Amino acid sequence: MNDFTGQPKTTVPLEPRYEEADGVNADDVRSYLLKHPEFFSHHPDLLERLHIPHQQKGSVSLVELQSEQYRKKLRQLNYKLNQLIGVAKQNEKIYRVYTDLNVQLLSCKSLAEIQFKLEEVLQEQLNLSAVVIRMFKGPLTLPELQKKLITEKRFKQNSFFFGRLSQHEKQLLFGDLAAESVALIALGEKNELGLVGVGSADATHFTPDMDTLLLKQLQQVLNIVIPDLLGY
Repeated sequence: MNDFTGQPKTTVPLEPRYEEADGVNADDVRSYLLKHPEFFSHHPDLLERLHIPHQQKGSVSLVELQSEQYRKKLRQLNYKLNQLIGVAKQNEKIYRVYTDLNVQLLSCKSLAEIQFKLEEVLQEQLNLSAVVIRMFKGPLTLPELQKKLITEKRFKQNSFFFGRLSQHEKQLLFGDLAAESVALIALGEKNELGLVGVGSADATHFTPDMDTLLLKQLQQVLNIVIPDLLGY
């Protein structure tokens, strides 16, 4: 009984626990906030009052946590941007090297001079380990059987090959030079003149998904210069 009114005492309900409030659970709260990202901008007082456990800093406000996350994302974006800038600079360097090389090849007077120029540029400036020219006509050509093996296996559908060779192919084309991964460029309109092989000591340097733009330009220049020099 109530001491003053004589009426039965009424029980004042306590605030329900979070999980039981009007049947709302954590997923409901999450979904609501995702659908209404402006919620905290309409209730800024909550931002400083909400504190979230943090493994390293104890309890931090939502604002602090968001700021930290933004700073982390910014660092990640800056890192990716620096990576892209580095790649762009490297690509520009490679483009300039190939452009200068193509111009120099146009003035070569012999196959030996072409070989020397390729070695000088690709090995010394691009740090590749080996460059070879193997002709299919004239003196010092590959044996017919070996030529057929290479062309049918590596140039059946394309005039470029990127990747790894078998031990036999590697020995045939590069001898004892380091060629853990290679780029092979077929010469001639029908791949009938020969090939240029470029080797790297890095087994992952040349891969099948590589772009052929710069090497195609090199191929086009060699297809002009070599037949004239050899009288084909």
